[in-house]
Amino acid sequence: MFNQLVASFSLNLWTDFQSMWQYDFMRHAFEAGTIISLVAGVVGYFVVLRRLSFAAHALSHAGFAGAAGAVLLNINPLIGLMVFTISGGLGMATLGKRAANMDVQIGTVLAFMLGLGVLFISLYKGYATEAYSILFGEILGISATSVLVTLVVGLLILLIMLLIYRPLLFTTLDEDVAEAKGLPVLKLGILFLVILAVATSIAVQVVGVLLIFALLVTPAAIAERLSRKPIRGLVISSLVALIATWFGIFISFYQPYPVCFFITSLVFGIYIIVRIIRPKINATNNKVIENL
Repeated sequence: MFNQLVASFSLNLWTDFQSMWQYDFMRHAFEAGTIISLVAGVVGYFVVLRRLSFAAHALSHAGFAGAAGAVLLNINPLIGLMVFTISGGLGMATLGKRAANMDVQIGTVLAFMLGLGVLFISLYKGYATEAYSILFGEILGISATSVLVTLVVGLLILLIMLLIYRPLLFTTLDEDVAEAKGLPVLKLGILFLVILAVATSIAVQVVGVLLIFALLVTPAAIAERLSRKPIRGLVISSLVALIATWFGIFISFYQPYPVCFFITSLVFGIYIIVRIIRPKINATNNKVIENL
């Protein structure tokens, strides 16, 4: 998209980086991408552990419905996206208590949200460019204000995840035992789905609604294969998301293809390599719980 502004790759990657860094939109893309990747890596790790990949997918589509509704009302699409993802997360959490048995509830919410999205798009008489851009991400068009908002929201998510880390991990690994010990399983489940909704809302700026798995699921799936220790898994997940995002943005500056294509290709390639060279580590939940 923007590669016509600069020369192609050279043998000196540092020079290439300096050429790219002189543009404000590239600096904003790296800043926002860094924040979103760290958030996606942390939240995504619990998404994989709690088997909520379908929920992340459903929330991203709920976000598109919200963006379409916001366009219809002539307001910022990101506001609608955030409202609908949070509403969808609350709906999923309250309809199903157990994280491992929520497919029906998630599918029900997904179908309803998609129906609303189709209705909003059909009611809008113009061309909903902003809503459609959310389908594939728009990281190279992010503004300084959006970067600041992303930073505030991202830090808030990471702070909450830090505060609830131990009880959330406990309920993730064994809900029955956690409930027997008096932990608020339902409340933690609702809170996590709200966090996931907000994380999804900011992550779509990078990879869009259709490719949200690239940051919220695949890095965590890689981490799950590389380590049985939760802390190490969180670090690996965040690093994979971060590296893929950085290199994806860097390559897209010199190549006429979407950023999301490079990011998804990179994480998918890493995932395939890890599957080949490292079999999945099967850690028992009891061993992990004992270390809490």
